[in-house]
Amino acid sequence: MSVRVQAWGIIAAVLADTDPSGAAVRQRLSNSLDQNPGVPERALLEYLLETRRSDANTVETLESAREMRLTPPAMPPQVAEQIDAIRSMSRISALLENQMLMTAFQPIYGLAGKSVIGVEALARFVSDDGAAAELWFAEARAVGLGANLEFSALGSAAIAARDLSPDLFVSLNISPSSCLDPRLPELFEYIDLPINRVVLELTESIADEQYAQFIAAVNPLRDKGLRIAVDDTHSGAGALSRMVHLRPDFLKVGRDVIGDVDNDGIQRALAACLVDFTGQIGTTLVAEGIETVGELKVLTELGIDAGQGYLLGRPSVRPQDWASWNTRLDADGHNRQLAEQAGSKPQANDAR
Repeated sequence: MSVRVQAWGIIAAVLADTDPSGAAVRQRLSNSLDQNPGVPERALLEYLLETRRSDANTVETLESAREMRLTPPAMPPQVAEQIDAIRSMSRISALLENQMLMTAFQPIYGLAGKSVIGVEALARFVSDDGAAAELWFAEARAVGLGANLEFSALGSAAIAARDLSPDLFVSLNISPSSCLDPRLPELFEYIDLPINRVVLELTESIADEQYAQFIAAVNPLRDKGLRIAVDDTHSGAGALSRMVHLRPDFLKVGRDVIGDVDNDGIQRALAACLVDFTGQIGTTLVAEGIETVGELKVLTELGIDAGQGYLLGRPSVRPQDWASWNTRLDADGHNRQLAEQAGSKPQANDAR
């Protein structure tokens, strides 16, 4: 069921009520409809946001609506789902409207040159409920606002990138479906970040039925300098075949490939194969999640192009931290640092 149909369902239930105590509520909603002809979802969102600003919480608004018997006491599952969707729409729209987004950068080191060559931008949300970034993006996708939130995160990252060295590339997470959005080319005309510094890191695999359309959408941007990164999450033969055809600029591999590579011969052989594979197709190989000095040394010896992980630098929203990444990578220095932190366990890297 589309968001518009859901919105009409909620609006109809509200306006059909005859309880005199709800007259003011119905009038506010009716006024919002008049101001947004033909766009019921926007009318309902503005109504909810207006009520949220006065009551401070959308949940309290919905509870009040139930007390005024705007919904049946025994709520059918479909109606409950509609209300949840509208609540999500209100929450995401408020987040976008109030620009409650921040950007953390995590450094990506060139292992041969031992210096930072780029950063991955990770969305952070200024929210009271402490929800993880993945939950916000999943909720936005569920109500049809996924691309809006991703583009907002990209814009936030572009603004934050002004404080980075201009020779660093910026890897921005995006879903393949958002790459098909016609607003993407317009985004690069709007943001103050040269397209030749931008790497779009795909957060999902490309659906079979979207592959040709995806290629057609991104190729004009790649001709202007845009670069593409994919990860090794989907390693089936079909995915590998398409990856060769796509020729991504970056292939990112995680702990399942590089974990314990300094002690496990099979892991080392797999990493060596990927070095050869990416070298032949002209792709930069990036090892994510580097956690120990031993892993770093072996990955460098194998010829892996670049790496990131908590050993090399944690995600940070602080420009002073970004500036400290300009120093050259010192494995022995990391070794001494780890010795000083004996007893502490490595933590998993952020996903977004």
